Amino acid sequence: MTEKLVIIGSGPAGWTAAIYAARANLNPLVFEGEPSAAMVPGGQLMYTTEVENYPGFPPGVQGTELMSLFRKQAERFHTRINPADITSVDFSSHPFLLKSSDDTEVKASTVIIATGATANWLNLPNEQRLAQSGGGVSACAICDGALPAYRDKVLAVVGGGDSAIEESLYLTKFASKVIIIHRRDTLRASPIMQDRAKANPKIEYKWNSIITDVLGDKSITGIQLLDKKTKEESTLNCGGLFVAIGHTPNTAFLNGQVKLDDKGFIVTPKPWRTATSVEGVFAAGDVMDPYYKQAVSAAGTGCMSALDAERWLTHNGFA
Repeated sequence: MTEKLVIIGSGPAGWTAAIYAARANLNPLVFEGEPSAAMVPGGQLMYTTEVENYPGFPPGVQGTELMSLFRKQAERFHTRINPADITSVDFSSHPFLLKSSDDTEVKASTVIIATGATANWLNLPNEQRLAQSGGGVSACAICDGALPAYRDKVLAVVGGGDSAIEESLYLTKFASKVIIIHRRDTLRASPIMQDRAKANPKIEYKWNSIITDVLGDKSITGIQLLDKKTKEESTLNCGGLFVAIGHTPNTAFLNGQVKLDDKGFIVTPKPWRTATSVEGVFAAGDVMDPYYKQAVSAAGTGCMSALDAERWLTHNGFA
């Protein structure tokens, strides 16, 4: 048996693709993925406590609840779900062949890759604990920075690229002060972003510094710093830490069979389309979006990928 559509991934993009595909009678099969230390089914929203910027939830919604609702809506339209990971793919011939962690082999006419991207962390024990408990550590300022818990506080941002500067500038709308922690004495961000940061009186810097510990029990109270040049240790009191050292797209299992950019994100050759470099293979969500990285934009591309897959199937006589 050849599946009309297999969706790999279970974040906002994957579930939205499933909802649209199921309602179009494509009978999609979703490989939800297995929990791991880096990622759990549902994606990054599973590590987010309060989501205030997803439309339709005026009081806000817990990230875990939002993903549960996505899943239930996909199930309502009889989406089939396999809790395994896809471990390898063969896109060299059609139908495509996918192998999973439960030793299942599946043939598919079309595939939507919606495996997301994993935020890069400092991998400090208390950092991870406070990030998962909603204790003031986050990897997305645009997602969380406007929450009341961060307002009028000193906030720290770690990183030196455009993302770190963009998040720092955003946080100045709410914080009393934003301190950028960077392991070097110069930023890697583009000159225009650096100029914007330097012109903002709320932004300060800690150069040649690395974070060795995150302090606090129920919520963050500060961070421990090590000066790489002087080897001196210091404590910086702060009410929030935003880790902005990039994301790693979950594309290793593809083994280079679709075109990726230099950071590993899937390339979609045509603007505003989800088709990849392989005919019949589509991508949605953060795995193909290194720029916006929002739940609502991921859901939007999930919708687009399902529509693109449906049209491809119809055009090629599979629907």
